[in-house]
Amino acid sequence: MKTLPAGLDAALASGVTTLCHCWKLTRSDGAVRGFTDHDRDLAFDGVTFEAGSGFAASPYTATLGLSVDTMDARGPLAEEALTEADLARGLWDNAQLVVYRVDWGDVANRVVVVAGVVGEVMRQGAEFTAELRGLQHALNQDYGRTYSATCNADLGDARCTIDIDLPQFKGAGTVTSALSRRVLRASGLGAFESGWFQRGLLTWATGANAPMRIEVKVHTLAGATATIELFEEMPADIESGDTFTVTAGCDKTFQTCKAKFDNALNFRGFPQMPGNDWVTSLPKRGDIHDGGSLAGLID
Repeated sequence: MKTLPAGLDAALASGVTTLCHCWKLTRSDGAVRGFTDHDRDLAFDGVTFEAGSGFAASPYTATLGLSVDTMDARGPLAEEALTEADLARGLWDNAQLVVYRVDWGDVANRVVVVAGVVGEVMRQGAEFTAELRGLQHALNQDYGRTYSATCNADLGDARCTIDIDLPQFKGAGTVTSALSRRVLRASGLGAFESGWFQRGLLTWATGANAPMRIEVKVHTLAGATATIELFEEMPADIESGDTFTVTAGCDKTFQTCKAKFDNALNFRGFPQMPGNDWVTSLPKRGDIHDGGSLAGLID
């Protein structure tokens, strides 16, 4: 149950209300924008909530238990509000959200309706629809270690210990031609064998897509020219002369950790974990059935 400020409680009890919604969005880089469905700008807590943005919200759904509370916000893509380029670059992904119910006659009379994060954003023509998720959303995320045959560290983090800035693990390329917004040919990567950067991370240094980062789906080499296919289409055209860096890829298996990175001692998975085939298999003549460790069977 929410406790309303005395002024807002009195305004609601009067039977004649002057209420509107205000949305405060805080990106991961610290940028803050405010929007309101009122017909003029409002300001409080150091944020100006812009009117005329065309924002509208669906009814707020709150439930008991651990189900995620949701709300949808709709609005036009405009230079003064949220641009299509910003949404495509993922700048508003997981932005922190606070929705207020405000008495526009006296903005001191306000209450927080919901707090959470921006979830899925869909674009259609000149409009966008953003899913707003309540704080219970965090309870659906994985935290801590999981028991799996593959590594659960990120390549280059403190648990992995690999320095991905070493020249054998990082390359710098220049686009020579673009086949689409997700497939490109590049120079500067001829020293790396085909597949070296598959599952790696490409970071644009120059061009219309800088400074976006995107995962590499396929990497092949023909002579000195590398062909790279990205997992997602870039929001802007890839042009000849655009430069980027790209890091080696890791499929998180023990064999790759050992052979490609010489880092078996820091592998953060459980390679001896029996798989589904082992669990469902039947004993066969000639198999080892001494109850011992499977460690000796894994290179």
